[in-house]
Amino acid sequence: MRDFEGELAQRKEAGLYRTRRQITGPQQPVLTSDGRPLLSFCSNDYLGLANHPANIDALRNALPDTGLGGAASHLICGHHDAHHELEQRLARFTGRSAALFFSTGYMANMGVISALAGRGDTIFSDRLNHASIIDGCILSRARVRRYAHGDVAQLEAMLAQTSGHKLVVTDGVFSMDGDVAPLKALARVCREHDALLVVDDAHGIGVLGPQGRGSVAAQGLSEADVPVLIGTLGKAVGTSGAFVAGSSTLMDYLVQKARTYIYTTAMPPAIAVATRTSIDLIERDDDRRNHLQALIDRFRREASALGYELMQSHTPIQPILVGDNWSALALSRALEERGLLVTAIRPPTVPEGEARLRVTVSAAHSQADLDRLLDALSECRHLLAEQDVAV
Repeated sequence: MRDFEGELAQRKEAGLYRTRRQITGPQQPVLTSDGRPLLSFCSNDYLGLANHPANIDALRNALPDTGLGGAASHLICGHHDAHHELEQRLARFTGRSAALFFSTGYMANMGVISALAGRGDTIFSDRLNHASIIDGCILSRARVRRYAHGDVAQLEAMLAQTSGHKLVVTDGVFSMDGDVAPLKALARVCREHDALLVVDDAHGIGVLGPQGRGSVAAQGLSEADVPVLIGTLGKAVGTSGAFVAGSSTLMDYLVQKARTYIYTTAMPPAIAVATRTSIDLIERDDDRRNHLQALIDRFRREASALGYELMQSHTPIQPILVGDNWSALALSRALEERGLLVTAIRPPTVPEGEARLRVTVSAAHSQADLDRLLDALSECRHLLAEQDVAV
């Protein structure tokens, strides 16, 4: 225990100590934290569907028919009609032959990657991939080679030097930078070098592409181009769980091999029912995405004019690059004093020296909400300048 206490003390000294924030009530732009209302710009509820009345009604109305718990794994007696119908709906929505419903995005990445590669195989992973992808690569026991972020030329050279079974895995939208992977180029080099392309579109589904079908659809890519598509349902979709979509053969293979699917209790069926309702909303609500994009464009324009360093993102993830840990924490605290919740992201989540505020915009935000954020950023910029902290 002394070793643990010592490490915790070191984390506090380095500005890396993390704490949980307790929230009361539903997820929405104005959250209640410790009894105080805070306007949040840090949620992944990009379309404002986590508290949508239609989704809540669908969940409530499903419970008498489905019950609450999943009760068993999918391969015992936990695979409900509602799960099956959601998988069919997700396959249609993503333009894939079939889909499989996982309990979390982390479990989907861990299970899929470790099922599709093993000892003697090689996985090529973008250096900025999410922790769940990194851990899935480690669990597979395959050889893992990382390529520089978005560097297709480097990846192609690495693929050309490698024989045997090859897997290339990337985020569609990178969770801490907000940029989109060069998926067309990745699909091309994977085709030319006989590598299987896996895309985790956790932050693209619902937001990007025609009818919110994600970053893969936004770049006009099919199942043949991207054979393995992974997505989460707890972000823009606003419910819970995750999925993998691809060929029927691939889904059958994962049912046999993906340990995080086989050895866990199925999700509550009512969640699957609510998720189908949410997909329907996403598919037909371009106005919601148009409003979101207008907020993003305005934030980028006006925050840049204030002198803040933004990253190259045109998605709802809009990081403000600060640099050192303490400066990021100071800016986050200054915003909170003004009634805004924007969390500081520090290593190891991001590289050393690249601490930032991860601003996320939602379609549930109004222009007046954005006014408040920009006004506070203007005030905090001067405050930090007085403290001789560079913005």
